[in-house]
Order: sequence, then C-alpha cells, then structure tokens
Amino acid sequence: MDFTFTEEQQAAEEAARAVFSGVSPDGVPSPALTRGAVAEDFDRPLWATLAGADLLSLLIAPEHGGAGLGPLALCLVLREAGQVLARVPLLETSAAAAVLSSHGGPAVGKSLPQVGRGELVITTAASGRTGHDPAELAVTAREVDASGAAGTRWVLDGTQTAVPWARSADRVLLPARTEKGHTVLALVPPDRPGVTLADQVSTNGERYAEVGLDSVRAGDDELITAEGAWERLRRLLTVGTSALALGVGTAVARMTSAYATKREQFGHPIATFQAVAVQAADRYIDLRAMEATLWQAAWRLESGAAGELPVDADIAVAKIWASEGVRRVVQTAQHLHGGFGADTGYALHRYHAWAKQLELSLGPAAAHEEALGDLLATCPTD
Repeated sequence: MDFTFTEEQQAAEEAARAVFSGVSPDGVPSPALTRGAVAEDFDRPLWATLAGADLLSLLIAPEHGGAGLGPLALCLVLREAGQVLARVPLLETSAAAAVLSSHGGPAVGKSLPQVGRGELVITTAASGRTGHDPAELAVTAREVDASGAAGTRWVLDGTQTAVPWARSADRVLLPARTEKGHTVLALVPPDRPGVTLADQVSTNGERYAEVGLDSVRAGDDELITAEGAWERLRRLLTVGTSALALGVGTAVARMTSAYATKREQFGHPIATFQAVAVQAADRYIDLRAMEATLWQAAWRLESGAAGELPVDADIAVAKIWASEGVRRVVQTAQHLHGGFGADTGYALHRYHAWAKQLELSLGPAAAHEEALGDLLATCPTD
C-alpha cells in the first residue's frame, strides 16, 4: 500500500500540528472530578486559530472560498486534534460543510464562506432517537403548503440524541425521512420555535444535547434533498471519528512509552521487561491496523475507487479497528502505568474517557461488524 500524501494534504497536517502544538489536554476541569459538563462551551480561541489557519475550509469547494480537499486531508487534521483532545466541533462542522458544498443549493452555498471563517458553527445529529436506531428514522419531514407561512414548505418532528455542542452551534444538520421514504438533511437553528434542547453529558465530559423537534418549520433552502447527501455525511463522520481515535491512541502510546522508559523496578526500566514489551508490541500492531484501515476507507471515500465490496465495507472495518484498537491501547496504558494511570493530575484518565466516547460514537465495533456481515451476505459472488 502507498500511503504517500499529496503536498496539499501534508501542508494541512503541518498546519494542524502547528495549531495544536499549544493545546493542553488539561485545559478544562477533569471529567472525573466535575459534576456535569467540564465546560459550557467549546474552545473558542482554538476555533478562531483554526479558522485563521484555513483549517475550517479544507473540504469546502474553491468557489465558496475553500481548499477543495477531501477526507484524507480532514483525517490527517483530525488525527492531530485527537492527540491533544481538542475541544472543538471540527469533525462535525467540516463534515457538514463538505456535504453542503457538494450537495447543497446556491442558497446554502452563500453561508459556506462564513463556515470557513469560523463565524458559523454547524454541528451534526447522527445518533438517532436512542443511539441504537438508524438516525435517518428518528425525525420525519412532512411537506406542507407554503401559504400558511411565507417560504415554509416543511414540518419536522422527532428527536435526535447525543448531539455534540448543540447549545453552542448556530445550526444543526440532521437527517429526516419524508413521507415518500426519502432521507433528506435539514439545517435547523437550535433556537427555532419548536426546537427543544435537553442537556446531556458525554463520557468525556463534553456538553451534548437531546434535540427535540415539535412541528418545526423549515424552508426549501434549509433542506438538502440531493440523493446521497445523508450517506456522505454519515461516512465522513464515521471515518473522522476513526481518525480522532487514532490520534488518541497515538498520544496514549507515546505517553506509555515515555513512562515505561523512566519507571524502574528492581533497578531496571520496566520497558526492558519481556511482559511489558509484548504488551507494547501488541498495541503497536493495533495502531498500525487502525492506521491502515483508516487510510483505506478515507481513500475509497475520496477517490470513489471501485472495489469488491462497497465503500461502506471499508468504513465499517476502519471503525471496528478504531473502536477495538483504541480501547485496548488505553487499557494497556492504564495497566502499565499502575496506580499512576488513575491519578487525576495526570492526563491519561482524560484520554481513557475520550477513547470510550469515540469507541461508542456512531456505533461500537459490534454494530459495524453486523453491518459488514450484511454487506458480505448481499455482495454478489463469482
């Protein structure tokens, strides 16, 4: 496999590394010591810095002021973000911007420059009503006569749970099912009449919300009805989550290596003990598998290259490895750190919380194994 990245992709990664170099994982109170969310809002200064480095417009088409790059560049940036536990809706806004850029109409396109400048924050709803049912079935979109309200043609009803930073976002991009059985995307302001936000707290201590919609009105310019828009959004969110997990796992492996090299028992660094070396080697294999499957999925998604199985199969494999791999990496790190790994003055417990959040986000490994099995069962064979 050739994992050589283009100059533009490498430039995005280098810019992200420079931006995130000043970010501390300990920038907010510990989730282990905080009742409720660790902070009311995401990291706004970091968000402004990302906008200034043109990292919020990577996936936006050039005609809308973006770089026109694809999932590979986004995953490179997200890997850097995961290493420092960056508290920003970078994945959600970038994925939404990419879909709006490729599938949205002219009215939607006018707002994309604002997204690139960090002035318009978009989050996404992809967990469905309970976190276990399909997200596209959680909300209905009913077309109505526009005569009742100027410019209004749709009514939205339903619930989406676990929406990241919903109270901080300017728009929520969510899937909805029409009466004809089509899935559309609605771009809804969280302060619109009929929208309710019930606070939720994620495993890593971030402020989420359950978004309820009760006869929420939406205009034609707020719905993306193009075929494949929801599928593209879901795929981008899944590979992006896998990239964040790779970043978390990479940082944890680095922390564990540094600790095992310095920590001595019986007069020798524990890194020289065979039992420690074997566990570290197993986790290195996990990280390399996470990396290989991630780039395969992102490349398929970006290039549209054909394969024996649909691109969703590669994405499922990447998420399976991301979920299982990052869990094993942090568990081994906790074991090798001993009691020090549970010290709330040390960052490892934060990475553990983020790893658990990413493991379960958009479905755990078992859910993607089931989806992969369905694809294998329905794939034509020679």
